[in-house]
Amino acid sequence: MSKKVIMNTALLVSSFFCVSPQLYAQQSEEQIPAVSSREVRDTVRTTSTNKKNNSYWNQLIHGNIDRTFEQKMDISFGAMPSYTREAGFGIGGMASGLYRIDRTDSTLRPSNITLVFNASLLGFYALSAEGNNYFKGGKSVLSYDVTFTARPLDFWGISYDACKINPVINYTRKKILIDANYQYRLSGNWYVGGKLYFAYTYITKIDDLSYIEGQKKNYLTTGLGVSLQYDSRDFVPNPKRGVYLMLRQSVFPEIFGNSGKTHYRTTFIADGYKNLWQGAIVAADLFGEFNPGSAPWTLREELGNNWRMRGYYEGRYMDNNMVIGQVELRQHIIQRFGCTAWIGSGAVFPAFDRFRAKNMLITYGIGWRWEFKHNVNFRIDYGFGKQTGGFVCNIGEAF
Repeated sequence: MSKKVIMNTALLVSSFFCVSPQLYAQQSEEQIPAVSSREVRDTVRTTSTNKKNNSYWNQLIHGNIDRTFEQKMDISFGAMPSYTREAGFGIGGMASGLYRIDRTDSTLRPSNITLVFNASLLGFYALSAEGNNYFKGGKSVLSYDVTFTARPLDFWGISYDACKINPVINYTRKKILIDANYQYRLSGNWYVGGKLYFAYTYITKIDDLSYIEGQKKNYLTTGLGVSLQYDSRDFVPNPKRGVYLMLRQSVFPEIFGNSGKTHYRTTFIADGYKNLWQGAIVAADLFGEFNPGSAPWTLREELGNNWRMRGYYEGRYMDNNMVIGQVELRQHIIQRFGCTAWIGSGAVFPAFDRFRAKNMLITYGIGWRWEFKHNVNFRIDYGFGKQTGGFVCNIGEAF
């Protein structure tokens, strides 16, 4: 990778975060009045009670209570054994927090942040931080995902045709990702936004180099995007009502990468949420992402992940373009517990003139929900697909 590419990319990334609004609002300290000895004793007693209320087990058991109006950061954390089809057995730790930039504004949506660490016996490990930060007045929001992963994976190829016929091999992929989206409210529920996407992906080991069809083993890609959104959802990690429409156009300039050319991407999302009966929500999701021309393998669409086409091994099918639709029924059962069932379909394809309806793949499954934080669910799903199936564990709903 040339020094010029690295310097240009570093300049672009640093510039974005220099001009982005501050994540947390600063609050001035108030003067502390003189207190009597009795008041001191009361304060000590209150402090002791607060420490008890903030204990780990109390936060775990009562973590679904909204304390964002009382605390600057309402956070819970946990560690547990983990399992995914891609990573196998391991151990994971997570922290999930809710906060409000302006705790005097009850109409402002609470902001959220989730930190996750995971490591497995197969050599998989990941660190990630993601969330949505709503700024004072509700005029703008910053959504972000910062991730580092090292993943030994099964691999079938970088095109749908190759994935259908190739026997599975093994490869190890590492990736550094920064994905940030800033949205500004125009009027009502309409937003206009900008996106920064930075990723460095590289293969450290692969059984058969021909599977990447002559492309490089490593790519640096930096993209800028503009979007138009309509968003009336009540809470992004777990919507119960509203509509979300998004159209984004992104460009990956040649000067900020090492693929040797400029690439383009178009993304469309349409989601809707409606109450059916007491405790029941029906959610629908339509997703499309399109990369005209022959995109590098690191920008191609991988069918199967924790949010769409659950049950498929991530990357089981890969190509330039992808369309997916799914419908999910979410039912609250009792207290902090719920369940879900879904059905959906999707496909990857090289170009619009080569899309074939017969290549659409089906997904369906069931899931269990536990309200880890207020209105933030920990979920375990089991998805079924074409001659496949598998578990998914994650924080927040699939869409």
